[in-house]
Amino acid sequence: MLGEYRIVGRRASEIAASVEYAVGTGELEPGQLLPPMRELATELGVNPNTVASAYRTLRERGVIETAGRKGSRVRPRPASTARGSIRIDAPAGVRDLGKGNPDPSLLPPLHDALAAAARRNEQEPGLYGQTPVDADFARLARAALDADGVPDGPVAVTSGSLDAIERVLAAHLKPGDAVAVEDPGWGSLLDLVPALGLKPVPVGLDDDGPLPGEVEKALAAGARALVVTDRAQNPTGAVVSRARAHALRAVLATYPRTLLIEDDHGHAIVDQLLHPLAGVTANWALVRSTAKAYGPDLRVAVLTGDALTVDRVMGRQRLGPGWVSRLLQRAVVQLWTSGAVDSTAVARSYGRRRDALVQALEERGIEAHGRSGMNVWVPVPDETGAVARLLHAGYAVAPGARFRMSAPPAVRLTVSDLSMADIGPVADAVAAAAGPAPARSYG
Repeated sequence: MLGEYRIVGRRASEIAASVEYAVGTGELEPGQLLPPMRELATELGVNPNTVASAYRTLRERGVIETAGRKGSRVRPRPASTARGSIRIDAPAGVRDLGKGNPDPSLLPPLHDALAAAARRNEQEPGLYGQTPVDADFARLARAALDADGVPDGPVAVTSGSLDAIERVLAAHLKPGDAVAVEDPGWGSLLDLVPALGLKPVPVGLDDDGPLPGEVEKALAAGARALVVTDRAQNPTGAVVSRARAHALRAVLATYPRTLLIEDDHGHAIVDQLLHPLAGVTANWALVRSTAKAYGPDLRVAVLTGDALTVDRVMGRQRLGPGWVSRLLQRAVVQLWTSGAVDSTAVARSYGRRRDALVQALEERGIEAHGRSGMNVWVPVPDETGAVARLLHAGYAVAPGARFRMSAPPAVRLTVSDLSMADIGPVADAVAAAAGPAPARSYG
């Protein structure tokens, strides 16, 4: 069962250390079946409860996983190569439609906001012991959440959406727990979940968001958390509609102990209404990043949720970075209050280009998705071939493999770098590269 490696130890800590050492050195490989607890206890001459304690420690550390009568196995290693590396580098002369960045021309200049934050810092220096969330930031963030119907909850600040999601997952889950995630979905999240020792469970979606039947199936199978993108879903552009939100809330009401995480990263760049799911389960969180509207390098996100969740996140944050720079928080306050970004105009700009590309592709017999945000998702019969042919035609796109678990092949195009005059030529190139794909749900 274990080949030549022999687990040793008399105490639970020694047995766990022996297994962990062998996993680290590669002597025990991912998927390797461990001896039944009673068998190992007999071999080591210890009480079975000692082995049970060792195995429990290994599960909590994410080293092994147990599947009932199938026994305990060494867990698969988290991917050492991030999905972001699955990309096509655009050589000279090739248009890069694959990076997923916002349109720089729609981002506000930051010098005035940063200067205003610096001037305030001269009057009120940021020092140790102060509250981690700037009072004006919390007030304005909460007012915007209230306007969108997000349930009342304290406000925290994190270094972007992924930081918030990681902290919320870590606040409630332990290694080995299952997390229901959208498929296709955000590649960074699909990397993060296994890196935390958690098990991602794919949930299909359509243009209205996650499919209620698939969410119910995942939760019934034991998923302890669900991550949903409310608007501008990456990569498909899906938006949780009012009817879909009602159906999803009904499912969640049946599983009230589910940890719900909502990602509203499209806030301020979309014109579709938010239909939050929060309030049905005991523990929930909603995060809004400033990246798409104000610039990815700000690294500031608003987090709200139930009091326990936010308290745990902020408590753990205090033991690490302490807080997100109040200078950056005050710069965001300046951006919010100065009208530096016309959200309606930004949403209209992305929407005009995105809708035009979806329509142009459909006119050419190509299925395409993109109800909101800056991305268009195009199912293709042969993902590798389509990417290669588009590159030859002068366009680098994002391979769907960056975003998929079990969903069918596709490619993602970001419209940020396109003008209206570009739409026709891009659609022609995609049609030639992809060929007609049979209509289907992309989940």
